[in-house]
Amino acid sequence: MNCIQGAQSTDYLVKKSRFIGFAIPCTSETEVMTILHAIHVEHSNANHLAFAFKVLDSGQMITRFNDAGEPKGTAGKPILAHLEGKDLVNIVIAVIRYFGGIKLGAGGLVRAYGTTAKNVLECCTFIPYQAMVTVDLQVDYKKLNEIQRQLQVLDGRIISQDFGAQIELTIQLPENNVDLLKSHL
Repeated sequence: MNCIQGAQSTDYLVKKSRFIGFAIPCTSETEVMTILHAIHVEHSNANHLAFAFKVLDSGQMITRFNDAGEPKGTAGKPILAHLEGKDLVNIVIAVIRYFGGIKLGAGGLVRAYGTTAKNVLECCTFIPYQAMVTVDLQVDYKKLNEIQRQLQVLDGRIISQDFGAQIELTIQLPENNVDLLKSHL
């Protein structure tokens, strides 16, 4: 299985309809919904927001797609086919459609959504999937910079932080790097 490194987007025009494809890494269904909401807000005048995603969340593979009002099987399914064809995980592909006034027909929609998904994936850099774990830590303020540096080295990231008497961090990093982080604490 592979993931993508960083978000990408691309535009595709078909008979005056504009298709904008987004490929965005994600780690949970909740994160996917947040991403889709942000895209919807940014493109509130768009006619359709079709998507497909695959995430491995808590050891369970979650795969979903949505045609967003297009005829059944003409939008979300062609997008999902590209995710499965490249054996990708922890990714959402969203395709915005601004209708150009010319109907494309079922076959035209399948080709347009599929091509947009293919085009945005061609812009992506693929990396092997690594199992990620979430770790909760309590640290002193003077250790925060050191932990941030270590997370960059260990491909980790801070998911949330709460500043009180001590800093409560929720971090995510590759499973095989947890012991390395703990050795630096």
